[in-house]
Amino acid sequence: MNNILVMPMIIPLLTGIILIFLRTRTNSQRVFSVLSIIATITVSIVILNKIQHEGILRLDFGGWLPPYGILFVADSFSMLLVITTSIVTGILLIYAFSSIGKQHESMFFYPFIFFLVAGVNGSFLTGDLFNLFVCFEVMLLSSYVLITMGGRKIQLVESIKYVTINVLSSWFFLIGIAYLYGTVGTLNMAHLSVRIAEVGQGPLLTVISLMFLIVFSLKAGLLLYFWLPNSYSAPPTIVAALFGALLTKVGIYAMFRIFTLIFYHETVITHTVIGIMAILTMIGGSIGALAYNDIRKIVSYNVVIAVGFILAGLAMSSEIAFQGAIYYLIHDMIVKALLFLIAGTMIYLTGKSKIEEMSGLIRNYPMLGWLFFITMLSLTGIPPLSGFIGKVYLGQGAIETGSYLLLAVAFMSGIFVLYSLLRIFLNCFWGETIINEDDDVPLKKGMLIPCVLLAIMTVAIGIGVEGLAPYVSDAARTLMNPDIYIEAVLQGNR
Repeated sequence: MNNILVMPMIIPLLTGIILIFLRTRTNSQRVFSVLSIIATITVSIVILNKIQHEGILRLDFGGWLPPYGILFVADSFSMLLVITTSIVTGILLIYAFSSIGKQHESMFFYPFIFFLVAGVNGSFLTGDLFNLFVCFEVMLLSSYVLITMGGRKIQLVESIKYVTINVLSSWFFLIGIAYLYGTVGTLNMAHLSVRIAEVGQGPLLTVISLMFLIVFSLKAGLLLYFWLPNSYSAPPTIVAALFGALLTKVGIYAMFRIFTLIFYHETVITHTVIGIMAILTMIGGSIGALAYNDIRKIVSYNVVIAVGFILAGLAMSSEIAFQGAIYYLIHDMIVKALLFLIAGTMIYLTGKSKIEEMSGLIRNYPMLGWLFFITMLSLTGIPPLSGFIGKVYLGQGAIETGSYLLLAVAFMSGIFVLYSLLRIFLNCFWGETIINEDDDVPLKKGMLIPCVLLAIMTVAIGIGVEGLAPYVSDAARTLMNPDIYIEAVLQGNR
């Protein structure tokens, strides 16, 4: 039995429940949160290393063998994302201790952070579609609370849009699940792959696959991202960083899993549509990043660009493109969290959010300025930072598959990312400072240290990429060869 597989979801879930009863004891909540996230990281690393020795791991709940029971499946792809999620959340918690305030901490802020992480990790680990829906809802319900926490007018306005869009996409998700079950009679992902391969992906199944594409595009922000920039700009910095780092990535993961394991037979239709949507997403995100002067909006549109860039790897559908997408996905979870933290810290220090309202910050806060510079270089893909290796592999994948239009748009979007962030760096950090000694707001160590830790991670991943390479290669090989996943789950029970 691989009971350890459930721990990355159970530990955050139990932590959230326990923290509800510690509502009035802020220090106890903080200590318990840190211990819990360390335990989750440790368990996740153990599972990842176990996969390298034993292959893909499976846990059957209640002893019901697939395809009849609920199960968790852990491969290198899912566990890399679980580990990254846990590490990023742990670092963001340190920032929250100094920034979120006592009022929020006594409003069940920490419990809902852990409920969200439980939903995210559960989504990465589940092996059946209905359980994926359940984990999505756990994650989304937590995000509904977090986006409204504080009750400012802009939060309430944007939360209405955010909740409406996600409820609508969840409704479509359920319809897709119902039609799929009615067509092939199973919801186990591996069994679905076998059944669809047997009957062939005819017109009905292709239409169902496009319905799932719409659902996950809404959740990931692929083309259907109209709700994202305002929603991610409204909540407190720590919540925005958590959303930018994690939520869209769950939608991206689901698309990779669905369209490499289940609906991979009619790639001329599905993957071509994904490629077109990725191109339009990168173009739209680039225009948005240049059109606004509000730092939060620019950062949010950079999230959109990254979604299109990563899913370009799915559209290419080659092993090397998958490697590039996985590298860039891990990189983006880390660096987007860092970018949101720095942007929020700039607004905290100046009380302003427009580019033209800030100047000379590097004179008052030199460390923050150079951290932003590192972030900008990493997102642009400058070696030896973490964004470089993903872009190289995606470029090789595009050449290998002849996807030259995707390649051109992807690398042009990188130029727009550089330009949008360079505008912030040159306008806000250089020039004459607008802050005099009397108005100088001290930068708390608890806000600076998480930024430093995330910056160290982007440098460490870039320099130490060889240590990550075996896990990423194994993840890409599994995505490219669905039989590996199917055999590990079904073991002949077809």
